[in-house]
Amino acid sequence: MNAVQYLWLVPLLPLLGAVLLIVAGRNMSKPIIASIGAGSVGLSALTVIVIGVAFLSNPDVYEISVWQWIAVGNLTPSIELHLDALSLMFIFVITFVGFLIHLYSVEFMGEDSGYARFFACLNLFVCSMLLLVLAGNLVLLYLGWEGVGLCSYLLIGFWYEDPKNGYAARKAFIITRVGDTAMLIGLFLLFATFNSLDIETILSAAPSRWEQGSSIATVAALLLLGGAAGKSAQLPLQNWLPDAMAGPTPVSALIHAATMVTAGVYLIARMNVLFELSPVAMTTVGVVGAVTLLIAGFSAMTQTDLKRVLAYSTISQIGYMFLALGVGAWSAAIFHFFTHAFFKALLFLGAGAIIEALHHEHNIFRMGGLRKQLPIVFITFLAGAASLAALPLVTSGFYSKDMILWYAWAGEKGSGLLFIAGLVGALVTALYTTRLVIVTFFGYANTRVSKRPGWRMTMPLGVLAALSVVVGFLEVPHNFWHAQLISGFLGGVLPAAVIDSGIEAYEWALQLLAAVVTLGGIFIGYFVYMATPGLHELVKKKFPTLHQLMYDGWGFDALYTLLFVKPVTWLARASRGDVIDGIYTGIAWVAIAANRAIATTQNGVMRWYVLGIVVGALLIITLGILV
Repeated sequence: MNAVQYLWLVPLLPLLGAVLLIVAGRNMSKPIIASIGAGSVGLSALTVIVIGVAFLSNPDVYEISVWQWIAVGNLTPSIELHLDALSLMFIFVITFVGFLIHLYSVEFMGEDSGYARFFACLNLFVCSMLLLVLAGNLVLLYLGWEGVGLCSYLLIGFWYEDPKNGYAARKAFIITRVGDTAMLIGLFLLFATFNSLDIETILSAAPSRWEQGSSIATVAALLLLGGAAGKSAQLPLQNWLPDAMAGPTPVSALIHAATMVTAGVYLIARMNVLFELSPVAMTTVGVVGAVTLLIAGFSAMTQTDLKRVLAYSTISQIGYMFLALGVGAWSAAIFHFFTHAFFKALLFLGAGAIIEALHHEHNIFRMGGLRKQLPIVFITFLAGAASLAALPLVTSGFYSKDMILWYAWAGEKGSGLLFIAGLVGALVTALYTTRLVIVTFFGYANTRVSKRPGWRMTMPLGVLAALSVVVGFLEVPHNFWHAQLISGFLGGVLPAAVIDSGIEAYEWALQLLAAVVTLGGIFIGYFVYMATPGLHELVKKKFPTLHQLMYDGWGFDALYTLLFVKPVTWLARASRGDVIDGIYTGIAWVAIAANRAIATTQNGVMRWYVLGIVVGALLIITLGILV
C-alpha cells in the first residue's frame, strides 16, 4: 500500500491540534497543551518522512482528491492535494523545522499566560502553510495563502497588551493585503482565460494559449508577482517584516524566516510556465530581488536590535531567491530556500535564547562576552552565522548562494548587473553577520546572564546547526564533485537553467571571486568592530544622514505615510460632517430621543405600570373587535 495516499494526514494533524487547543485549551495543563501542540506537528513530520521514503522509491506526481469543495458554474475546485518533488521539499521543511520550533517554544513560552492560544495559532499556521504548498488548484492555494496571513497577524500581535505590537500586526496585515489583492485579480484573469483554476490545467494550456511575450501573460505574471512580493517582503512591500519582530521569537523563526515569507518564492516557482512566457515578468522578478537584497542588506548593517538585524537579513536572502527565479535558476532558488530555512531558523532561535538569558535585552551593543556565558548558543549561532555569510566550502549557505551567483552570471537569462548586485550583497551580508557575532559574543559583558536555556531550547539549536553545515553538500558544483542532488530531484518539476555556451570554464574563477568577496566582508567586519574599537562610531558620525536613512529602512515608512496614510486621514477628517454622516447622525439622534421618551415611563410607580397594562389590553381588545 502506497504511503502517499495518506497525504491528507499531513495538514489534518496540525489542524486537529489547533481545534483541540481552541476549544479546550483553557482547561488543559501546560504539559498536555505542549503535547498536543508540538506532538501534532511532530506526527505530521513523521508522516512526511514516511511519504518521502515512498516518493523516493517511485518519484511521480500524485494527486489526492479529498472531496468536492465548490461547484458554481465552471468553477469546481476540490480539496485536492498535489505532491511532487517541489511540494515535498516544502512540506518537509514546514513540518520538520516546524516541529523543532514547537519543541523550542514549549520552554520559551512556558511562563506565558497565553500558552494554549500560542500553540493553537502556531498549529493553525502550519496547517495553512501545508495547504498552500500542497494545493492542486489556486483556490485552495489562496485559502492557505490567506490562512498564513491571518495567523501571522494573530502571532505578531500575540502580546496585544502593548499597543506597539497591535500596530505591527495591523501593518503586516494591511501591507500584505495589497499584494494579496493583486494576486486575487490575477486569479480572476487566469480563470477568465482558462475557465479553470486547476494549476496543472493552466500550466499545460498556457503555452498554446499565449505566445512568448504575450501582454496578457505579462499582466497575469506581474499580478502574481505582486502577491509574492507582499507575502515574501520584497520591494516595494518589504517594510512590514522588521516590525513583525514584535511577535514571540519562535514566531519570527517559523513564520518570518523559514516558511511564510518564502510562500512568494513557492508561488513563482509553481507557476513557472507563466513567467517563462513573459520575459518582462522574469526580468522584473530578478530586478526586484536584486534591489531588495541590497537595500535590506545595507539596512541590516545599521540595526541595533538583534531580531531586526535578522529580519532585514531575511528580506535580503529572499531577494537572492527572487534573483535566482528571475534568471531562470529555479532549482537554485529552491535550494537556497532549503538551506536558508535551517540557518535562519537557527539564528532566530539563538537570538531568542540570548534575549531570554539577558532578561529581554534586544540591543546588541548592550550584550557582549556571551561566548563564555552561553557556549552552546555561541557555537550553534556561529554555525548559522557562517552559513548566512556563506563561509566558503564548509557551510550550506556558500553552495546555495554560489549557485545563484553562477547562474546570474552564466545563465542565458542572467546579466552582469544582477551578478554584481548579488556579489555586493554577498560582501554586505558577510560584513553585517560578522558585526552581529562580534558585538554580541565578544568583548566585555554589558548585561548579566540571568537565565540559561534548557534542553528543549538547545536541542533544536544543535540539530539546526548541523543541518546548516551539511545540507549544502547535497548540491555541490560539478567542478568539485558531481553531487547535484537537489537539481536532479527537482528536474521533473522545474525547468533546468540554461548556461551560455563556452562559459563553463569560468566557473572556478567565479567561485573563487565569491569566496574572496565573502572573506573580504568578514575581514572588514573584524577590522571595524574588533581590531579597531570605536571605528564604527567614527564612521557613523561621519555619515549621520546616510546611517539614519539605512537605519530607517530607506524611508519607506515615511514615504508611504506621506503618500497613502495622510491623504486618507485628511479625507476622513474633511468628510466628518458631510451629508452622509448627517443621515446616520440623524438616525442615531432619533433612536436616542425615542429611548429617552420611553425611559420616562419607567418611573418605579406600580399604579402607572398597572394603568399601562390595562390601557394596552383595552387597545388590543378594541382592535380585535374592529378588525
